[in-house]
Amino acid sequence: MAIPQSTIALVYDYDQTLSPRYMQDDVLFPEFGINPESFWEKCNVLVKEKKWDGELAYLKCLLDYLAMDGVSNDRLQELGANLSFFPGLPEMFEEIEDLCLTDLHKAAGIKVEHYIVSSGLKALVDGSRLAKHFKKIYGCEFGEDENGVISFPKRAISHTTKTQFLFRINKGLLEYGEDVNDHMPEGVRPVPFQNMVYVGDGPTDVPCFTVMQKNGGHAIAVYNPEDDTNRSFDKCFQMCAHANRVKHIAPADYRRGSHLRLILEKMVREMADNILSKRQDEVDSGKVSAPQF
Repeated sequence: MAIPQSTIALVYDYDQTLSPRYMQDDVLFPEFGINPESFWEKCNVLVKEKKWDGELAYLKCLLDYLAMDGVSNDRLQELGANLSFFPGLPEMFEEIEDLCLTDLHKAAGIKVEHYIVSSGLKALVDGSRLAKHFKKIYGCEFGEDENGVISFPKRAISHTTKTQFLFRINKGLLEYGEDVNDHMPEGVRPVPFQNMVYVGDGPTDVPCFTVMQKNGGHAIAVYNPEDDTNRSFDKCFQMCAHANRVKHIAPADYRRGSHLRLILEKMVREMADNILSKRQDEVDSGKVSAPQF
């Protein structure tokens, strides 16, 4: 039996997508006096010489650097309050549903939900000003020892494993205790890919862009307009013009009237209209006209 598929999901990467700075550069390294060059050199040794996975190397190095400070997940959440964002955030999350959905859409139960899927630290985003606007935040996590100190990687999310969370949203299986591989017919999935948008910034988002493209979803690549080197723009241009990963690129400016906001709002309105149209088609197809006199 089909269910009402009335949810529109906007899914975002975090670093360089919602924020112009990597979260560790933004709040972690300054707080604990970590030299970024030394940190990444140590990570690269693990990856290139020891053949570690990149995300596990990053988490391992963080634990090594923070070991003397007795850092807890609560402390990481406190630091998250100081994360910085691109213009227009977090205001956009409060505005976009009311701007895009008419009373008719809302009467039909159509709504907009926001999600983050990141290889960064979930605890930092949980403590940020953005957190309250998200249905779910997925990111790397640390477990704590008996003293409440982070001591081992609890969960690592790579750029390839990020795709599983698109299917979790698609199927409504948002909790880790629910098996995302369970079979679920398209008609009972609460968020069809056609009702989803993924926003990312670069090559690490390619697997998610590909999943969206292959399943009828929407994808936007964003770049930092303040990047004087143009490397941020070049990544997006390559994915759009040459690699055919996305149809749309835009500066990461989420303010009303910006190129990105216009694209997002247009997508949301069209998805909402399509939901209504599909619902009307289903009503019409089940209707049998009365005999004419």
